[in-house]
Amino acid sequence: MSDAPHILVVDDHKEIRESVKRFLQKNGMRADTAKDAQDAEAKLAIGNYDLMVLDVMMPGESGLSLCQRLSAERVLPIILLTALGDDTDRIVGLEIGADDYLAKPFNPRELLARIKAVLRRTERQEKLSGVFVGKRLRFAHLVLDSDSRVLADESGNETRLTSSDFKLLIVLLERARVVLSREQLLDLTAGRSSGPLDRTIDNQISRLRRKIEPDILQPKIIATVRNDGYCLSADVEVLG
Repeated sequence: MSDAPHILVVDDHKEIRESVKRFLQKNGMRADTAKDAQDAEAKLAIGNYDLMVLDVMMPGESGLSLCQRLSAERVLPIILLTALGDDTDRIVGLEIGADDYLAKPFNPRELLARIKAVLRRTERQEKLSGVFVGKRLRFAHLVLDSDSRVLADESGNETRLTSSDFKLLIVLLERARVVLSREQLLDLTAGRSSGPLDRTIDNQISRLRRKIEPDILQPKIIATVRNDGYCLSADVEVLG
């Protein structure tokens, strides 16, 4: 049982968090609970968790705020629980680094399936990015420290990347000068397919460009390839 995934369930409703905990335990996982953001951070400080199930609407600090802070540090994968039909929370959550979302009320079996899928995807992404673990990478006028997830320009100005920005940049760096479609980028960064109106990748590219392009109006590092997708138009050098 010690090798079983360790899940932290964060929800201000005691009945929900306890029922989810029992269900996960019955299905071979270890699970702890927290009633709010403060309680969750206290648990994270003393426990080693593989994934967090996080409710968006909580008293005190919201789930979205906590997700944004944890994603910036990439503490662990996060599945958000959102109000039924609340697309705003869903979209914002994915943009700030959540790995998946599930609308309330939900079927516990679906939550279990999503937890397993995110854990598989996270393990696959860690293996994929293994070539850059602990490395400093130079491209264009920037240097990325893959451990700290900090970008530094030629003047020494530093920018810390969010989890979603870092994942997207790593995917592009690993495939420098290769054109990737929106569908490929979404699959590689989030492990899911895109819908006909899905703008997730376009929004993430725009946000990443604001952090790496000297001129956001004329982007040259991440090029848009009309009708095909995006391409990192720079060579990548591993500094060690």
